[in-house]
Amino acid sequence: MRLKDKVAIVTGGAGGIGEQTAKTFGSEGAKVVIADFDEKNGQKAAKHLQESGVESLFVQVNVADHESVEAMVNKVIDTYGTIDILINNAGITRDAMLKKLTKEDWQQVIDVNLSGVFHCTQAVLPHMIEQGSGSIINTSSIVGVHGNVGQTNYAATKSGVIGMSKSWAKELGPKGIRVNAVAPGFVNTAMVDTIPDKIVNGIIDKVPLKRLGDPIDIANAYLFLASEEASYINGTILEVNGGLVI
Repeated sequence: MRLKDKVAIVTGGAGGIGEQTAKTFGSEGAKVVIADFDEKNGQKAAKHLQESGVESLFVQVNVADHESVEAMVNKVIDTYGTIDILINNAGITRDAMLKKLTKEDWQQVIDVNLSGVFHCTQAVLPHMIEQGSGSIINTSSIVGVHGNVGQTNYAATKSGVIGMSKSWAKELGPKGIRVNAVAPGFVNTAMVDTIPDKIVNGIIDKVPLKRLGDPIDIANAYLFLASEEASYINGTILEVNGGLVI
């Protein structure tokens, strides 16, 4: 098992890519912490893992709030005594053309997608430094690499995640902590469900593999980067997009 007895926090683990990541990590022997604001679905996801034999814990958290994140991390340490892997997967969209983008929608996306990654990483850092090891994987996006119409706020955060990941890889590598990012393309989740079918079909037509990504495609990328198989990979931005931007 590639993650046997490792303790992994998955933010945004109550659904979509995060929930699939929790399942995938659990199947590889990890103790999985589902950290999410959605208490109902988070508890449900953790229960399903437990019923399948995975040691799992749900902790409600607002990643945009530093104190909430600190409380979540303290709960994980009290329960398991260590944190080996952090998957900064939580994210939201508030799409609008630049002319119509409100200050509130700008700030909400910044608070969750960018500040949330900062809060979570900073909170786990003392524990990873103390043990001299850890793997932090941040979720960027194809939009953070190549931009997208109507997603100024989202693109800004996902580009920011890339910059933070590279900076942290340089800063934390000497302490035994690897930092990488995954940049998914368009994945078949509730977030994509909000896009009109005509646009989705147009995206699929441009993808050489002729399909959207599945959550398992991204979860497998996280798994590889979290495992010892990627022990010499640090500061990488792994694009998982089916070849859309070739």
